Amino acid sequence: MTKLDALKQITTVVADTGDFEAIKQFEPTDATTNPSLLLKAAQQIAYAGLVEDALAYGRKQGSTHDKQVETAMDKLAVNFGQRITQVVPGYVSTEVDAQLSFDTAGTIDKALRFIRLYEEQGVSRDRILIKTASTWEGIEAARELEQQGIKCNLTLLFSFGQAVACAEAGVFLISPFVGRILDWYKASTGEDYSAETDPGVLSVQRIYRYYKAHGYNTVVMGASFRNKGEIEQLAGCDRLTISPALLEELAADTGKLKPMLNPELGSNDARQSMDEQTFRWQMNEDAMATEKLAEGIRKFHADYLELRKLLSDKI
Repeated sequence: MTKLDALKQITTVVADTGDFEAIKQFEPTDATTNPSLLLKAAQQIAYAGLVEDALAYGRKQGSTHDKQVETAMDKLAVNFGQRITQVVPGYVSTEVDAQLSFDTAGTIDKALRFIRLYEEQGVSRDRILIKTASTWEGIEAARELEQQGIKCNLTLLFSFGQAVACAEAGVFLISPFVGRILDWYKASTGEDYSAETDPGVLSVQRIYRYYKAHGYNTVVMGASFRNKGEIEQLAGCDRLTISPALLEELAADTGKLKPMLNPELGSNDARQSMDEQTFRWQMNEDAMATEKLAEGIRKFHADYLELRKLLSDKI
């Protein structure tokens, strides 16, 4: 048995890619996408048909050039998601524009548009997770969407406070970013970390234990891995979203995989409540979370703008 096979027995494995062939190869349960992954996939000849379909839809539906491009962007995200639902049996995550990270109403409107486009293509909303950044506004948008029966995936999550706020809002799933937390600490301290002392790993372990100890149903899905060791230290987590390169490493490794997380571990953290003032203060006090959240939003938006330019030029 490979480590990937062993991991699948105790954790739901999710493919972090927009590449259908990679998804087919590793047979994950779910798949996640984001603007960076869509940009990469949209530039591949194999997916030219999905791009052309989105462009045609944008030209037909949009009354101005900008509206045509925006409509084509939404349709392209859904085109990829719809195709991925044919490859995986579970959820597909589709991300709203990073520029909406501080716009609760805008995030809700975009999410509802995605759901309408999916339903027009015969994909039920119970197969889709709407991804948005774990800002206060993003979490509040998710609170409203969850009440409307639309499940959400809160991404760019770096702090315990963000995790508490998501659970209090009744969010379906969170994606704490393991590797980017490690990146910040390595750059800040100059130290090297083992998988056991990795700050990103320790953060997810803490969140997982807190959720289970206090009866939250929010799913913990570790994301943004830098190496196989981080994944191994989170074996047993609810879900892990993993890039094709690391899925391949796990599939080639026949060593033992020990479960590291289970719901009975308990937590040292008392149950907390979270209002906006507390959330913003805790984020202010956490330099790592503040910096990585802002950086992540900027990077996703930069890739969104590059993809938008690609479609704009074609239209």
